[in-house]
Amino acid sequence: MSFRLALVFALALIPSACKSHDGSFGADVALLSAHTETIVLQREGSPARVAVVPAYQGRVMTSSARGDTGTSFGWVNADLVARGPVLPQFNPLGGEDRLWIGPEAGQFGFFFPPGKPFTFEHWQTPAVIDTEPFDIVERAPERVVFQKETRLVNWSGTAFDLKLRREVELLDDVAARTALAVPLDGLAVVAFESRNTVENRGTVAWTKDTGLPSIWILSMYTPTPRTTVAIPYREGDEAALGPIVNDRYFGAIDAARLHLREGTLFFKADGKSRGKLGLSPMRALGVAGAYDAGRGVLTIVQYTVPPGGTDYVNSMWEHQDQPFSGDVINSYNDGPVDGGKPLGPFFELETSSPALALEPAASYTHVHRSFHLEGDRERLDRVARSVLGVGLDAIEHALP
Repeated sequence: MSFRLALVFALALIPSACKSHDGSFGADVALLSAHTETIVLQREGSPARVAVVPAYQGRVMTSSARGDTGTSFGWVNADLVARGPVLPQFNPLGGEDRLWIGPEAGQFGFFFPPGKPFTFEHWQTPAVIDTEPFDIVERAPERVVFQKETRLVNWSGTAFDLKLRREVELLDDVAARTALAVPLDGLAVVAFESRNTVENRGTVAWTKDTGLPSIWILSMYTPTPRTTVAIPYREGDEAALGPIVNDRYFGAIDAARLHLREGTLFFKADGKSRGKLGLSPMRALGVAGAYDAGRGVLTIVQYTVPPGGTDYVNSMWEHQDQPFSGDVINSYNDGPVDGGKPLGPFFELETSSPALALEPAASYTHVHRSFHLEGDRERLDRVARSVLGVGLDAIEHALP
C-alpha cells in the first residue's frame, strides 16, 4: 500500500476532532478532567492558566490569558479525549506542547521497527510518547515536573536507554517581559515554558555511527482562515547557507500559501491544505510566531538554538544520505488528503534540539517557550515588530 493511500485509510479511523463547545479554556479543562487527571497551573492574582495532563506524557493541552472564560489556545481532539487513546499507531489527542523523540524515520529513526520498509503500515509511534503516562516528581501551583525512563530501539537496531525529565512552568509577568524584551503593558498574556531533558542512562556513548536521538517539541493550535505563521530567518547566499526553506515533506507548497520576503517566511495556517516546511540551523533564529487576525491573537514561540550546532536529525521517510542534515524548526498546516478528511484540522509549530551525542550519564536540555497575547492592536504590533521583525499588517496581508 502506498503511503498516501495508507494515510487516507488511517484518517478514516480517527474520530472527528471538532470542538462541540464554546472554545473556552474552562470548557476544555472540564472535558479533559472528565476523562483524565488535569493539572491547571496558575499564579496568585493572575488570570493566566495552563492545563497539563500527566497521562498524556505531561503535555500542555491548552492555555488561556483570561482565565476559564478566555480563549482556549491549544487544539484539543475532543472526541479522542472522550474515547481514550485507543488508536494503534498514533493518537492525535492534541496539545500545544508535547514531547517526542526524533528522528521519525531514516536508518536511525524511532518510528519504524528495525529493517522494515518506510511505509505507513510499519509506522508506529513509540508508546512512551503516545500512550504511556509520565510520573510526577515535583509539583507547585505554577510548576510541575515529570520523569520517565525508557528504552528506544532505532531502525538500525541500536538500543538507547534514556531518562526523560520534563518541567512545565507558567511564567510570571516579569519573566515573560524579560524573555520577549518588550513592554507588555495593556495586553492579556499567558506565557509558559517546557524544559525537556534527555539523559543517557546506558553504559556507552551515543555516536553518529549508530544514530543519535533528539528532543522534538510539537505545538498544535486551532487554524482559522485569517491565521498566518511568520518565521524570521537568516538572510544570505544559498551557496553559503543552503536553501532558505525545506518544503519537501509532503510536496512543494503553493506560492499562494508560502511567501518569503526580506528575512521573514509567511505560511498560511488555515487547516485547508496539507503541507510542512522547515528551516535548517544555518537559517533558524530561535523564534517563530503566528497571528490570528480574526481573533486578534499573537502567538510567539522561542526555543533553544545552541551556538555552533549544525547536526540535526533528518526525519524524511527514506534511507538517508545525510541523516544529520535535518531542520531546527518546522511548521505544519493540516488539510484533506486525496479528498479525504484532515487529522484535525490544526496547525503546528515544532522545534528540535541538535542530535544528542551524549556520554553515559550526560544530559541535554531543550527549552520551548510559548506566548499568547491579546489586546490593543497597536500594542500587539509593537511586540510583533520587536520580536518577529515584522508588523501585523505585513503578516496579515502577506498571503491572499
